Amino acid sequence: MAEVTRGAAARVGVDLSKRVFQVHAVDRLGHKLLAKAMSPERFFAWCAELPSGCLVAMEACGGAHHVARRLRLLGLDARLIAGHFVTPYRMAGKSGKNDANDAAAICEAAGRPHMRFVPVKTVEQQGQLSVHRLREGYKAERTAMINRIRGVLQEFGMSFPQSPEALRRVLADVIEDGSNELTGIARLVLQRAHLHWIDLDLQMKWCDERIEVHTRSDARASKAAQLQGIGPIGASALVASVGDFKQFASAKQFGAWLGLVPSQNSTGGKASLGRITKRGDDYLRTLLIQGAKSAVMTAHKRSDRISQWLVQLKERVGWQKAVVALANKNARILWAVLTRDGTFDPNHVPEAPAPRCALSQRPAH
Repeated sequence: MAEVTRGAAARVGVDLSKRVFQVHAVDRLGHKLLAKAMSPERFFAWCAELPSGCLVAMEACGGAHHVARRLRLLGLDARLIAGHFVTPYRMAGKSGKNDANDAAAICEAAGRPHMRFVPVKTVEQQGQLSVHRLREGYKAERTAMINRIRGVLQEFGMSFPQSPEALRRVLADVIEDGSNELTGIARLVLQRAHLHWIDLDLQMKWCDERIEVHTRSDARASKAAQLQGIGPIGASALVASVGDFKQFASAKQFGAWLGLVPSQNSTGGKASLGRITKRGDDYLRTLLIQGAKSAVMTAHKRSDRISQWLVQLKERVGWQKAVVALANKNARILWAVLTRDGTFDPNHVPEAPAPRCALSQRPAH
């Protein structure tokens, strides 16, 4: 099949992989012009011949932001689409998934007038998020190491409270205690595991220091950290992940993007709400939920309006629902603060909405 000449392609869908990019190009009328697999080097050379402003769409996946940035340097309109928005446009359905069909579905989805696209992250955003990913990896590894230590101790008839701090306080003494059943090799195993635990704590401390530096140096992250239930880690992650908060039309849309709004199964005019949708970034939603839990449990110690509301809400619906409600509220407050260049005030009283104009009375017939 002949390649597309300059100016012919109006929209391009690309299915990315490590070594092969599957390309699907159409003209302004939607007629297929090209369906071909290319190497990454050949793909970028081909894109250099496309007309300026041509829409090139890809699924949001590993490496997609890097590709999008390179395409934008070529003057192209590079956009990313979430994978679950592409699936409905695959003509062959779930049973016909392959690279060519995926590229065609991406191209078709990108042409929909109401399609929502994933913002392309900058290199600074991705660099800061790499610290968060490293910290999460260390945290999971530390939890696994603690469980291994407990497993070894349990084999010799020793068990301790679930708190890691409780185990940390007694572990060195247990290793040195000659009256227990630990063998020589078991003591060496526990010693090395303990040293690895200490090293993981040091690595996590380094990550925490980098995150705190980002929170202090970034004005938006500093504002986000002032909210009750959003600490330095949550503030840094939110700012680095979202970038421009004005991409969301409203605070409600931002909360929905985070998956903190109820799911719906409504029909026939009857509304039926369920659990939160849990869409969007799991890491951001987890940080908001964990921070909100801390704020809810200590709300009785504070006297501001939000804390008073939390105390009443907790008594009425329980602490679990109160935590989710605060996480959603924090997301909305954060959007308002960062899009309107304001500051967080826990005693803020929102303005009452303006009354609707009364309908003029129709003359009697």
